Amino acid sequence: MKFQAALSFLFIWDICKGFTISGSRSISSITQQPSNSRIYNVPPKNVNEADPASIKDAADREAPPQSFYELGINSVRSAELAILDGNKLIEVEFPPLPAQVLEMDDVSAYDVASANYDLALEFAKSFAAKRNTKGDESNEEKVKVPTNVAILFPDESEMKIVLDKSGGNANPFPGVQISSLRCSDPRDTRFFKPEQTFMTLFGGRSGGVIKPIEGVEMYIIIVASAQELPDVEELHELAPDAVICLYNLKLDVLRGDLGAPAFPPKEFQDRFLSRVKPVYYLRTRQYSRSTANPPFLVNFQGCLFRSYPGVFQTLLDTGTGEYRRIQGNTFKPALGEFKEQLTDRLKSEGVIQEEGGVMSFLRTGYKVTTWWEEPREDASDAWMS
Repeated sequence: MKFQAALSFLFIWDICKGFTISGSRSISSITQQPSNSRIYNVPPKNVNEADPASIKDAADREAPPQSFYELGINSVRSAELAILDGNKLIEVEFPPLPAQVLEMDDVSAYDVASANYDLALEFAKSFAAKRNTKGDESNEEKVKVPTNVAILFPDESEMKIVLDKSGGNANPFPGVQISSLRCSDPRDTRFFKPEQTFMTLFGGRSGGVIKPIEGVEMYIIIVASAQELPDVEELHELAPDAVICLYNLKLDVLRGDLGAPAFPPKEFQDRFLSRVKPVYYLRTRQYSRSTANPPFLVNFQGCLFRSYPGVFQTLLDTGTGEYRRIQGNTFKPALGEFKEQLTDRLKSEGVIQEEGGVMSFLRTGYKVTTWWEEPREDASDAWMS
């Protein structure tokens, strides 16, 4: 009850405040934001009314959303642009709940899963709603936006838990259906189904359990773990013409599990995950830096943001509900590189003092990238472009 009341309040508060956190001392208390640092230019809502160069230029400087409503609109537009460019494997990633809610002690994994389901449902509805607003389709070779969408859970048990919790059903909207990657035969009355449990432990094949849904043009995958990602790859092989959207799966975290016992091998990154293009990406990070002079500890945070077809923007949180653009990156920077970009800007403004080479090395170490962020011979660069 406490969680639901707090969640309702914070969602309303989020409409005005966005994703930033102002509870701790931030960089805004030390340095002022330039008057020209606000970012207003946003790609046109109707992507057919502007030329690609104008859309790209506006997306390069698009600001992070100030509400979940704005986020929903912008993420759909970015996904649509990527699909029209021929991309079949796409990623949408952002915090599914306000930061204050995610930090609460009584927020469970199923609360996060329910939030992701609600957001994915609105995302799917936006595509399905285009069924009645299609324009001229005389050019049959032109790439079309998918309008028959399925939201897929990893298995039936997780689907039932979330649907029961949200009070939803398998057909919540015309053109949208809810299902799971692993579906059992309706005539199978077994309570325990090992093919939906043990066969995923080592990233193996489903043995024919994975089957495309007839007529579906786009699959939205939610709440899947690293062990269940091979099922997504198998679905892509069975339905290569369908768009597959990996929705809020935290792929950067799941990649870290690859190669561990009972998980898919690291080669899975090269073979499949490297082909997934991030079309809408918002990830915030918080850091602390000790200094020799007052205030002795500087807390700062930033945001790595991308809205397709724009660049990956490194943004510094000003602590006022807005971000200041540090630079744009053609390729997605590693998290270590992202932190260095923020730190270098603070050094240039005198907020953080320059240190000797030894102290700098002790802070960062000899590597600032993970194994999947390094160049790999058999990997695609789609995941970082």
